[in-house]
Amino acid sequence: MPRGSSAKRERQYEHIKASAQERGESTGRAKEIAARTVNKERARAGESKTAGRTSVQDMSSGRRGGRRSGQGSQGPTYDQLYEEARRRNIHGRSDMNKRQLQKALGKN
Repeated sequence: MPRGSSAKRERQYEHIKASAQERGESTGRAKEIAARTVNKERARAGESKTAGRTSVQDMSSGRRGGRRSGQGSQGPTYDQLYEEARRRNIHGRSDMNKRQLQKALGKN
């Protein structure tokens, strides 16, 4: 957790981490899930200095409940594919639709 986090966010982090471990996630993965979830909630609430577009505009982590894990029938969302293309520095990604991004990333 970042320095200066509220007690509420600390409790939220511990609760999410414990839940992930109960589901069988490794300690490292449980910490990652908890940190990502809490950081997203901090961004949505305006508690962080920087916030990504998907953190602010997307549905809340609690409401989403794993719907966007990228393992459903339709695979990863457009935003998830776009972010991966950005990380891989794929040229022309802003002009691509979901199917084109999948093809460029080799996820047919």
